[in-house]
Amino acid sequence: MSSSLKPSTIAAISVGTIVTGVLAYAVYFDHRRRNDPEFRKALKRDSKKQARAAKEEAEAQGKEQKKAIRDAVARANEEGFPKDPEEVEAYFMQEVAQGEGMCQSGADSVEAALCFYRALKVYPNPRELISIYDKTVPKPVLDILAEMIAVDTSIPVGSKTASEAGSAGDLE
Repeated sequence: MSSSLKPSTIAAISVGTIVTGVLAYAVYFDHRRRNDPEFRKALKRDSKKQARAAKEEAEAQGKEQKKAIRDAVARANEEGFPKDPEEVEAYFMQEVAQGEGMCQSGADSVEAALCFYRALKVYPNPRELISIYDKTVPKPVLDILAEMIAVDTSIPVGSKTASEAGSAGDLE
């Protein structure tokens, strides 16, 4: 007598076997985690190693970003800024539009912030422009822009320059 199983029955048996195996492993793992002190210690050790590695990586990325910000500010200042009022207005509009485009496309935040920084450098009232940026520019880009302003001590922020203002929190 030949009994053939339907494909749906075979699939159901296969899925049931896999689910049973996963559940059995979860129960075994949980039992071992609860009852084996050495296993618990190994799990804690691994967890601490991963947390330490993640922290070190985040610090390294932060240092890289700060260096990229300093380099971008230095590059922008080396390139210089237009002096003629008509050129200044066109340059301002171009940089703001470019920065907004980069923010919308999800481009590099440092480059987007650099566009807003360049526009800020030629704007006659930086304090006013910063308050506009505060409402319109995405927070990650705004944070980078604040660091750029802190790096460049020549930007007047209200009655203070960026170096006198101290932290980015004083800019708001």
